[in-house]
Amino acid sequence: MLIKRKRGWELPESQATPESIFLERRRLAKALAAGPLLLGAAALVGGRVGEAAAAEADPSAGLYPVKQNMRYRLDRPLTDEKLATTYNNYYEFGSSKNIWRGAQDLPIRPWSVSIGGLVEEPFEIGIDELLAKMPLEERLYRLRCVEAWSMAVPWSGFALAELVKLARPLASGKYLKMVTLEDYDVMPGQRAGWYPWPYVEGLTVAEASNELAFIATGLYGKPIPKQNGAPLRLAVPWKYGFKSIKSIVAFEFTEERPVSFWEDIQSREYGFWANVNPEVPHPRWSQASEQVLGTDEKVPTQLYNGYGEFVADLYAGMAEEKLYM
Repeated sequence: MLIKRKRGWELPESQATPESIFLERRRLAKALAAGPLLLGAAALVGGRVGEAAAAEADPSAGLYPVKQNMRYRLDRPLTDEKLATTYNNYYEFGSSKNIWRGAQDLPIRPWSVSIGGLVEEPFEIGIDELLAKMPLEERLYRLRCVEAWSMAVPWSGFALAELVKLARPLASGKYLKMVTLEDYDVMPGQRAGWYPWPYVEGLTVAEASNELAFIATGLYGKPIPKQNGAPLRLAVPWKYGFKSIKSIVAFEFTEERPVSFWEDIQSREYGFWANVNPEVPHPRWSQASEQVLGTDEKVPTQLYNGYGEFVADLYAGMAEEKLYM
């Protein structure tokens, strides 16, 4: 007899939102985004103008929604889209959670990404060419913020391992350094000189090649909103949210471990690894539980945010490292 053992983070079938309902919601969202049915010739012309404007704003809109990868599911309902897209950390635009309006000034085309450092041949690639090369899919992931709140969202995008393969790093490239756009005119938060701009994050190449590591290019069946990190944002669900660097313009393979943004600011509180662990408190608050956004519910936090079976082996024999800050 074949016995299926559920992973610790999987939602029991009896509690899951039926796939038909989820897909219907996505179809409805897509229909609403497309606008009302055009009945007259004049309305048809106007609709085409509107669609052209939307395409100019984000030419990737026609790629979504993409097929969901059922290997990556949730243990809780999805966070409401409006909440997930209006309650954001994005320090380039300010320290308030309500920065989504200001983030609309972010220009997402043209957008080029440089891939360099210890690779066979450095190159630069436009965002739409990169998307055309990548196998896009949707994954449902939990996001655990170091501030002890969490959300659950449907990212669209591609496995970071695919970009690593495209980059062809040398054996000496042990780390992947990622860098955010630096534009003081568009991003008012970058005028705060006490921060070490641009925002930098890093992973080991082994972490970047892990199946969970994901580059998000979409959210809720649409292109990823600017405030959520358009057009390229890292999603590493076993780590605290500050590792999920937004609006990436550069991937660089290095031999030395990069110093990440928050580690540079305060290494006693924010380390390079930033793996979720309920038993290791932040110096100023507990990490034992988390507030689920959009609910009154506080739930116990899990080691590696519940994804340990995918990633625990990455850290075997590293007891001397501060893996959980």
